[in-house]
Amino acid sequence: MPDLAPMARFGGLVASDLRDVTADLGALDSTGFWAVAADSEGRTVCARFGDVRQAPLPGPGGWRGPAPEAWTSSMDRDAYLAGVREVRDRIATGEVYQVNLCRVLTAPLGAGADIDALGAALARGNPAPYAGTIRLPAHGVEIASASPELFLRRTGAVVESGPIKGTARTADGFLPKDRAENVMIVDLVRNDLGRVCAPGTVTVPALCAVEAHPGLVHLVSTVRGELRPDAGWPELFAAAFPPGSVTGAPKSSALRLIAELETAPRGPYCGAVGWVDADRGTAELAVGIRTFWIDRTGGSGAGGPVLRFGTGAGITWGSDPAGEWAETELKAARLLAVASEVHQAGEGPSGGRTAAGQQTIGRYAESTGKIGNTGNSGNTGTTGKIGKMERIERIERIERMTS
Repeated sequence: MPDLAPMARFGGLVASDLRDVTADLGALDSTGFWAVAADSEGRTVCARFGDVRQAPLPGPGGWRGPAPEAWTSSMDRDAYLAGVREVRDRIATGEVYQVNLCRVLTAPLGAGADIDALGAALARGNPAPYAGTIRLPAHGVEIASASPELFLRRTGAVVESGPIKGTARTADGFLPKDRAENVMIVDLVRNDLGRVCAPGTVTVPALCAVEAHPGLVHLVSTVRGELRPDAGWPELFAAAFPPGSVTGAPKSSALRLIAELETAPRGPYCGAVGWVDADRGTAELAVGIRTFWIDRTGGSGAGGPVLRFGTGAGITWGSDPAGEWAETELKAARLLAVASEVHQAGEGPSGGRTAAGQQTIGRYAESTGKIGNTGNSGNTGTTGKIGKMERIERIERIERMTS
């Protein structure tokens, strides 16, 4: 494992001087600036840093990614299409209404790979409003996200979520299914926040707004509420995690079906990645989509580190299996090109800082008043395929998480 110092980067902010690491979400209600990584299987790492300051991106050229042809998928096209058809069959029986079906892509990496260098490449090649990097090698966390989706934002007692449902190449490419899917998940998120917010405070300020992102467009809604005085981070996560937009509806039934159909653990993909400033009562956590992570456990069978990336699509009764496969390809294409050093992009303004990075600085500075010292496809086994017993254990964990 390379000797890399613990750090976190969110847009133009860099956190260093690691003080504490815990799995206790209650720590986020204490003091300090925290980087948070919660994976889809329920593992949470909260890291408190002593120094947070504005800093430029690392210079270009530091990332050495896998060859484009080296990527393999936990499900090939036929397996994914079969999964979509199975979801539609379960919808027909009334078991679920919508399920987000995902696959995990994997490629080998050199031992000295630095996730911060990949995060910088993503910021240049695929800028995103909720981008983030967390590097904690000793704790098994090396994540670089170019997420376009807000999971939870907090300003005092006000909490906000920005679920994405609906993806197309251009704004005129949305289908009726996209809007129906968005409205369905908005209702789920309203219900999640309603479990911890004061009665009558949960609203939907924006419904199915069109947002442009590199290479595609999304339908994005906003759900907002005011937390009850007795609701802290543990209660908020218990109510809202995992995010509704990447699970399905009803959430508990969708999670059980996901555990049955998906052939690899999601890991940080579809979890949560972001920061919490406990001193000022502010936070911004992204849904862990458009997210890479380095796995150094040797689970790939190759013995060396691997880079993983997740992609998926929301399945409804109106889904066309081939169309949903194409959506997973669309979501992955640009990001894989950046990671494999195929996509070329110029630097953003301010010496390499992208507009998204400037937005993060602005949001954080606005909440703090300052920035400174805070004291491809083959169906292979390379993603750690899941056996029957592990499937059962995953379902049992899901039932505990949603009970």
